Amino acid sequence: MMGFRVLLLKEMREQLRTNRLIAVAAIFLLFGILGPLTDRYMKELVDAIGTESGGFSIQVPPPSLEGDLVQIIKNLSQFGIICALLLGMGSVAWEKERGTAGMILTKPASRAAFLAAKLVAISLTLAIATALGTGVAYIYTLILYPTVFPPAGYAAMAILLWWMLVAFTSITLLASTVTRSAIAAAGIGLVTLLVMGIVGALPTIGPYMPSSLSDPARAIAMGQDPGSLAGPLVFNIALVPALFCITWLVFRRQEL
Repeated sequence: MMGFRVLLLKEMREQLRTNRLIAVAAIFLLFGILGPLTDRYMKELVDAIGTESGGFSIQVPPPSLEGDLVQIIKNLSQFGIICALLLGMGSVAWEKERGTAGMILTKPASRAAFLAAKLVAISLTLAIATALGTGVAYIYTLILYPTVFPPAGYAAMAILLWWMLVAFTSITLLASTVTRSAIAAAGIGLVTLLVMGIVGALPTIGPYMPSSLSDPARAIAMGQDPGSLAGPLVFNIALVPALFCITWLVFRRQEL
């Protein structure tokens, strides 16, 4: 892909210059910290509020390592998907709207390199943020709990979580390419997220949805059997390049 290295460096500089990398990393750090803290102290907080309000009580399970992991995955996956949608929604649409896409592609750079640089740059941003978020969550778990997750399983969980975010980035990149509006691209991404959530509840094809990777990720981090993971894993690994190829086929036919 002609010009990929130069375009990737440009995209990474832009991630830093616009503070996107710093903002996403800060979000992941914040919710990585909140995961263990929420599970560890929520019951005590609710019990205290219930006592002070005349005996009103809410049933909250006691803190546990599994509950801690549920909070970590829930926080980082939910807000991570939002970050993936925000990063990807204007990646191509804004370039087309401002006319910079045509200017860049008049230089010795292919359209495939143009798209690949954006996907890789956003994926690297999410990888750094995921590493920071899961890393600080692991440290806080180590401080707050007598035991901690197996390091290898926890690292595998972080990788699965990151790849789920990359899949949503690929979906939003495609939407950003199809449309000329970042808002429309974000809307398509949100609708896709909702549809995948519904499909994910189905027994046969549900485990193949990117959002369903959180379940085997939790099992692996706890050292448990993740079940039939090979099929969903192969499907989601292949999904990203398949979406990229569709994005490229759409983009190569567009007038800039």
